[in-house]
Amino acid sequence: MQRLSLLPATLLSLALSAPPAHAADPASTWLASWTASPQAVWGSDFLFPSNVPAVLHGQTVRQVARLSVGGPRVRIVLSNAYGKVPLRIGAATVALAASASAIEAGSLRTLTFSGQPAASVAPGAPLVSDPVDLSVPDLARLTVSIHLPQASPASTFHWDGRETAWIAPQDQTRAARIDDAPGVQTTTARLLLSAIQVEAAAGAQAVAILGDSISDGASASLGMDARWPDFLAKRLAPHGVAVINAGISGARLLSDGMGDNALARFERDVLAQPGVRTVVVLLGINDISWPGTAFAPRQKRPTLEELTNGYAQLVAQARSRGVRVIAATLTPFAGALPGTPLSNYYQPEKDALRQQLNAWIRASGPFDAVLDFDALARDPAHPLRLLPAYDSGDHLHPGDAGNRALAEGIDLSLLFTNQSPKPAYKAVLR
Repeated sequence: MQRLSLLPATLLSLALSAPPAHAADPASTWLASWTASPQAVWGSDFLFPSNVPAVLHGQTVRQVARLSVGGPRVRIVLSNAYGKVPLRIGAATVALAASASAIEAGSLRTLTFSGQPAASVAPGAPLVSDPVDLSVPDLARLTVSIHLPQASPASTFHWDGRETAWIAPQDQTRAARIDDAPGVQTTTARLLLSAIQVEAAAGAQAVAILGDSISDGASASLGMDARWPDFLAKRLAPHGVAVINAGISGARLLSDGMGDNALARFERDVLAQPGVRTVVVLLGINDISWPGTAFAPRQKRPTLEELTNGYAQLVAQARSRGVRVIAATLTPFAGALPGTPLSNYYQPEKDALRQQLNAWIRASGPFDAVLDFDALARDPAHPLRLLPAYDSGDHLHPGDAGNRALAEGIDLSLLFTNQSPKPAYKAVLR
């Protein structure tokens, strides 16, 4: 009893000595404004190179990401989802991007984690930074720099970042630019950085895109924000609606591919992201076409029933969290990937299954709405093929013009409700 009587006094002492917390603003909320879904780094025997070093040691990784919706404060999320050991973060900063790896003068902010400038990311876990005062406009490009002082295996990444990232020796988190640093390396993969969140008005919402390489932007121009979710973000920003891209090149609905299957990662990559109220699902082409190729030579192709059951499970997960689900039909792919080790990706029987799935999505699916990307992207003269003006050249992935057409062909009223246009958020540097 005597010990228990000391507890209130101890708690009072701790409370008095603790630093004051930033007062929560009831008129604001945290909103996911950009994401890159984590993947496990694969070995050298995989069909594609990972494009990242096996180990980072005493180096700084600097990455640029374009937000969708802006706000007066930001925080970042790092991921060690597939790591087996803790990752030590020695220092991290965020700033408005200028050009290449350069940062805008006066915008550099030091990131902290639970009040400390250094932290460890536990195996299998994310690490959320403390909020930092940095007023960022809608569609701002942010530079995030992370210093890894100890030997850190590259276990978690996002393979197809569609942006150049720099890996430079030593702690260069505060450097004005690092692309010209001695010994600098580049990659187009994302390392550690999995999300950027902004403080937004209460009730702000995000649309998540759950997809494969067509959403991840496999053939979009590097560094040009030319994926179809990027074009959609530009359309939705004036409405205060964020767009996050949960696409993974090589992703599948039912089976693991170049990332976990969609049913396994849906909670982490979509439902757990703050502010998500609607998800657009564009998945299934790799489920249909990988079996029998160099990716999965002995794997059996799923049936229509297995695919529709997978979609139904996504809907069930989403509805349990109050999230609307919009399905997009699968785009044409006749003649896909010619002259590559995956030249048998397209076959007539695979396309027949695609068309059966599209018919189910249009007429029978349990969705809140449907986006008919097949109709938007196909060549009227050859409906099993992409329209030549939209084709990146590999007959599977839309190019920049095709991505723009997909985004501009969407009726925005399908993506959100009770949302009126708002003035664009303008940054004010302090």
